[in-house]
Order: sequence, then C-alpha cells, then structure tokens
Amino acid sequence: MNLDFSPEDEVFRAEARDWLHDNVPREARPPSDQGMRAFDLAWQKLQFEGGWAGVSWPQEYGGRGLGLTRQLIWYEEYAKAGAPNAELLFVGCNHAAPTLMTWGTDAQKQYHLPRILKGEVAWCQGFSEPNNGSDLGGLRCRAVVEGDHLVVNGSKIWTSSAHLADWQELLVRTDTDVPKHKGISWVICDMNTPGIELRPILIMTAPGHHHFNQVFYNDVRIPLSNVVGPLNEGWKVAMSTLGFERGTASMSEQIRYNVVVEKLVDLARERFGAAALEHDEIGARLAQLRAESSAVRAMTYSIASRAAGGQPPGSEASLMRAFFSQLQQRIRRIALDVIGADSLELPDTDDPWIRPYLRSYSNTIAAGTSEIQRNIIGERVLGLPR
Repeated sequence: MNLDFSPEDEVFRAEARDWLHDNVPREARPPSDQGMRAFDLAWQKLQFEGGWAGVSWPQEYGGRGLGLTRQLIWYEEYAKAGAPNAELLFVGCNHAAPTLMTWGTDAQKQYHLPRILKGEVAWCQGFSEPNNGSDLGGLRCRAVVEGDHLVVNGSKIWTSSAHLADWQELLVRTDTDVPKHKGISWVICDMNTPGIELRPILIMTAPGHHHFNQVFYNDVRIPLSNVVGPLNEGWKVAMSTLGFERGTASMSEQIRYNVVVEKLVDLARERFGAAALEHDEIGARLAQLRAESSAVRAMTYSIASRAAGGQPPGSEASLMRAFFSQLQQRIRRIALDVIGADSLELPDTDDPWIRPYLRSYSNTIAAGTSEIQRNIIGERVLGLPR
C-alpha cells in the first residue's frame, strides 16, 4: 500500500483546486424536483466540459484515464471546496457506468457511457423489493422472454429519484426453476417505457417533495439487447455493482465526512469555547470521531492503492461500508448534542445538521444492512463457516 502522492499528483491537485475555486456553483441547489435535476445535470456537464468528469474513467469512454489515485485527489479537493453533492448522478456515475465497463456490450457502452459522463441522463437503481430488501437473492420481480424482449411484472421499493431518472439498473428473475441466487438478470430499463407506474414514498426528511418511490412494472417490455452480462447470470453482475457501491463509489462521501467533522469541531468551539472543549465530554467524542474519520480515510487510501495495482473491489469493501455507515450516524448524532435544545426545531429548509441526522438512520440499511455486511466479512473475508 502506497500512501505517498507524487510531485505530478500534487500538480494535479493544484489544478483541481484552482478549477473548483473558479467553477463551484455559488447558488444553492433548488428545492424543487425539476430544479434539482436541472442543477445536478448542469453541474455534471460543466465538470465534463472542464475535463474533470470521469477522472479515472478510461479515455475510450470519455474520461481522462488517470487512475484512482487522481480520482481520490479530485474527491478530496471537491469536498474541501464545498462542491455540490449531486445525488441524482450517483447511480449513473458510480454504479451503472463501472458495471457497464465491466460487463456491457460494445453497443451498450457506446450508447450509455458518454451520456452519463456528459450529464445528459440520470439513473436510478431497481434492486430492493417489498419484503426482500436485505435478501436480494430472493427477489421476485419476474421477466419472461417473448421474442426479442423481456416482459417484466412486479415491483421495486425505496427506489431513490425514480421519478427524475431516465434509466434504471434493474434486477429481474428470468428463471424460476433454479436456486434463488441463480436465474437473475441485470437489465437496463428505460424509465419512460409503457407499463411503469411510480408511487411516491414520503419521508420526514424531505417535506414538500419526495426522494423514494415504489415502482410497479405491468407487462413492461424491455429489449433483450438491454441485458447486461449473460441472461440468468445477473447475480454476478449485481455483485460487481454492489462491490463498486460499497467500495470506490463511496470515496467522495468518505472524504466529505472528514470535512463534516472539522465543521463540527468549529461549531462546538463556537458554542462552548476552545477551553471548554479541551475538558468536556463533547471534546473527547469529537476527538474520537476525528480519529475514526482519519481511519476511514486510511481505508479509502488502501482501496485506491489496491485498485491502482489492478485489484478490483471485492468483499473487503464491506469492511469499509460497515464501519463508515455507523460512523456517519455517530457524527450526525453528536451534531445534535452540540446544537442542544435548538435541535428540537425542525427547519423549514434544508440545513447542515438536523435533517442529515434524521436521514442517517438509513445509512446502516442502504447498500446492504450492517448485518448483511458482517455476514460478508465473516464468510468471505475471515473465512468463517456459514
């Protein structure tokens, strides 16, 4: 593992810092759904035009081909600059795109990858189902082959931003006569296809608009050419997607939380004073969180170093996911202790502390629950019996 940055890396860092200083949007992300979509896509387009989208993407797909170390540097400077957290681009850039690079056909890559990178489209994920959120292998959304199409029936739930997405990475069961982890296919679904119905799921952290959806598929016809990887072998493809989600895809968020901790320290110093923090329980907890954030950063560097050596993300990514998801909750919890009684007032608009605390409860569920992550660690990393 190499923790050192080369002189060339530092030149790249300075260039990234200068570009971000000049280009990070000064206006807030609009609260409306269409406003958020337009904002996120425009910001992605600006990064692409500036040569900063897809830093580690291969050049043949429109990226710069600079490797994960440079991507990590970009994320660090991105977080320090307070650049927008463009959530609508996360699935496309960090799930679908690397999965397509690994498993997609030439036609799929040529069509979808440029559109993702240029900020022309948004993607969502159709994995979780009612009563099968943690048991992904038990999914029941069915697809039957009819001619050169799949006909899909069933539903997905907790589908983030499905109402704003153009495409979906969708898992469907295409063979019911095999064990549950087989007979699954990973499919590209056009969200404008007839037969797709969206129902919003309202949550306490998003008053005025919704983030989650339940998606219903009623005889939805998807071309067989949209299957990624072999038909009925989608479990392997999905494991690649989840490996990216639990590992490299979360790098930007991991780096961003180092900045969040430092902002919390400043907030606590402002409210309690530097002298009080040196002897107060809040000060001790903040010091612990700062140390744990540094540990996450070291783990992030480890993943980047392995990737630079040609090692793709594997089951060890669950180590990062399990630790980091719980760390996020601890960071958000202490923020309310620092704010004190004022935290009882739910702001009318987005704020940096209270709503993120409420949303943090989902961190140990998304991308596989903490229990699922521990099972993966035990079985695949430590070699423990089932």
